[in-house]
Amino acid sequence: MEQMVLEINQTEYAFLAEPKWTLLYVLREVLDLTGTKCGCGTGDCGACRVIMDGKAVNSCMVQVRNAVGCRIETIEGLARGTKLHPIQQAFIECGAVQCGFCTPGMIMSAKALLDVNPEPDETEIRQAIAGNLCRCTGYVKIVEAIQLAARRMREGDA
Repeated sequence: MEQMVLEINQTEYAFLAEPKWTLLYVLREVLDLTGTKCGCGTGDCGACRVIMDGKAVNSCMVQVRNAVGCRIETIEGLARGTKLHPIQQAFIECGAVQCGFCTPGMIMSAKALLDVNPEPDETEIRQAIAGNLCRCTGYVKIVEAIQLAARRMREGDA
């Protein structure tokens, strides 16, 4: 076990870990940040997606030692008190959540996109969420939610 420090949602967390543990394991099992979901464990479903240094990554594929020194954002870092992030609010309003298992990863993919491209077209949105699998919604409402969030964020209605 080694002492490690991660910056997650603008907060530093110090903990003991095995260097080969995944970031997903540390988030859920060590730090109790359980919003990030474990779907497949092989990087195929996107349920564990977080933002690391501005890029959406599958946390099940990142060894925790490789996350040290990076800025990490998880779903827990989006809301401000009881005020949801505009993407979270849009997902609710558009009915883009059904079982909800893929939702945190989908929202983090959307945020990574909107952070660098505030006016994505539908193709760009679909490319950004291509690594996120949803078995419930068929993606139409998810795309609509991301479009709504983008519009509100541009217009300052967030």
